[in-house]
Amino acid sequence: MAINGSFNNVVFGFFAAFALIFSIFLPTVQAQQPFAPAPAPASDGTTIDQGIAYVLMLMALAVTYLIHSADVPLGV
Repeated sequence: MAINGSFNNVVFGFFAAFALIFSIFLPTVQAQQPFAPAPAPASDGTTIDQGIAYVLMLMALAVTYLIHSADVPLGV
């Protein structure tokens, strides 16, 4: 049983060293390739309009629910 435990420690140590080496050297390889930055998102107002429309629809739904719930008699 002791052999299996020491083998597991060796395998774990190997993978830990492997992960450490790649975590150190892999980002430097990627950093050598310059990429142009992504353009900033431009809002032409459609997102704001859509947000206002959603709020108005939710308000209409809430008002409709309140009006129709007041119409229902409590005994039924």
